[in-house]
Amino acid sequence: MKVIKAQTAGFCFGVKRAVDQVYDLAAKEKEPVYTYGPIIHNEEVVRDLEEKGVRVLNGKEDLLSVKKGTVVIRSHGVAEEVYDLICENGLNLADATCPFVKKIHRIVRREGENGREIVIIGNANHPEVEGIRGWCVSKVTVIGTEEEAEEFEPNSDTGVCVVSQTTFNYKKFNKLVEILSKKRYDILVLNTICNATEERQQEARKIAADVDAMIVIGGRHSSNTQKLFEICKEECKNTYYIQTLEDLDVHSMQSMSCVGITAGASTPNNIIEEVQNNV
Repeated sequence: MKVIKAQTAGFCFGVKRAVDQVYDLAAKEKEPVYTYGPIIHNEEVVRDLEEKGVRVLNGKEDLLSVKKGTVVIRSHGVAEEVYDLICENGLNLADATCPFVKKIHRIVRREGENGREIVIIGNANHPEVEGIRGWCVSKVTVIGTEEEAEEFEPNSDTGVCVVSQTTFNYKKFNKLVEILSKKRYDILVLNTICNATEERQQEARKIAADVDAMIVIGGRHSSNTQKLFEICKEECKNTYYIQTLEDLDVHSMQSMSCVGITAGASTPNNIIEEVQNNV
């Protein structure tokens, strides 16, 4: 059997940077270390960090109960008010927000102050999008489907600035922008999808089109992995979404002559290698 592993599979720059930062703090800090939300959408990594004493804060209520220690902002970023709460509570702040997400925070703040209403293309319930909303100072709308784009009614007195969740489907982003552009003359579109995300999606699509089966590895709550699965499924009906090797029926692969493997940005290399070595 031939196995093709995507070169872009696994940790992206922002995720690796955040995870490394937490491991470093866990090793050297004497006071407690917390992450505001799971540092990444990967249960194995979060569990390993918990064993090293790192605790997850699942919201403002958890944050307010902490009396000392360091709080790490994960790569998804958070609303401005979370930074304020950490400082007001006398806690140390370690900011591991992905630089590409930070850039979006600056954009929506600037364009909002310039009088534009903001449209975020993405999943309204995703922590990255929730964080971006928290930096908006003008009207903000989140759009994730063609139906929502069709229903959107821009303010006739202001311009519109469109940004995207960094892990959004590139093809779908362009379709939604096409719909929105017909509604408003004064529209500023900024494609803030991360280059690594775009490259990962394009490579996954290309591999899936040429194999008998495609394996997509990543956490169940990982937005970028879910989108990889959707993309691969369009090209290869035998596409499997797994978190670890245990989720895969290896015997079902034996009749395949060529299998492709890709993984989300929150998937450690050791998990990818284990799947690759056992298919």
